[in-house]
Amino acid sequence: MLTPFHRIGILGKFGDPGNASTLSELCDFLHARGHEVLADSQSAEFIANAKVKGLHIDRLPEHCDLMIAVGGDGTFLAAARAAADFDIPLVGVNLGRLGFLVDISPQQLTSRLEQILDGHYKTESRPLLLASIVRDGQVIHQQTAVNEVVVHRWVTPSMIEIDTRIDGVYLNTQRSDGLIVATPTGSTAYSLSAGGPILHPALNALVLVPLNPHTLSNRPLVIDDNVEITISFSQTKQINALVTCDHLEIPDVLTGDKIVIRKADKTIKILHPEDHDFFHILRSKLNWSSGYTA
Repeated sequence: MLTPFHRIGILGKFGDPGNASTLSELCDFLHARGHEVLADSQSAEFIANAKVKGLHIDRLPEHCDLMIAVGGDGTFLAAARAAADFDIPLVGVNLGRLGFLVDISPQQLTSRLEQILDGHYKTESRPLLLASIVRDGQVIHQQTAVNEVVVHRWVTPSMIEIDTRIDGVYLNTQRSDGLIVATPTGSTAYSLSAGGPILHPALNALVLVPLNPHTLSNRPLVIDDNVEITISFSQTKQINALVTCDHLEIPDVLTGDKIVIRKADKTIKILHPEDHDFFHILRSKLNWSSGYTA
């Protein structure tokens, strides 16, 4: 069968030579099928195949029809951020521990990829968030996130006091260690650890999860994703806060700054095997219904 994925880019877990055998097996398999194979510069050093061209991760997507992330969810997130501007579909191979985004095991590597490359796959579109730091009316920094945007207290033993508005309408003021704004993709990441709900990936929703709030009635809130969320600081004394987008840090956020979060115009496209089942992944990863069969 003809495939639209002639040029395939591989992104491995950064600086991990333990992935070398899997990366080499993957490249040999793709070359045997007639695909052109490229890899990020670090992964290319571990691949025992002279035909593989190494490129910086930021340049890799523009030369590919498909990207395969080999590692854990962190590797997949790096691939997703790089690929988003080029509308390149992604496939995840799980070499990590939990892995909600990478759903192909090394044991099924060639059989599952063969199905996908032959056109037998499900396509899933996932939203991104865009976080803007606004100071004195000017955007001084922007960053996209696949999972979540988090406002943390930083280098202070005290809680931070933050105001949250949804489309300009006042929601609340809270004293806490911070606030998570997560996509459905991110609802199984940091948000889940902080007590947030799991959102099905098909939902057009976001979840706001307070981090260790002073008032215990301050609970996670699910909202529509076509809104603009504005977070500002209500305390008068100067503090430093930290904003992270999928663990990428935006430091030195000041008391007078505003953090504006909205759904990005671009999305990421994930390819799954045809029998992909989100609920099976939840049962497997979270050890639900152990000892029971459907």
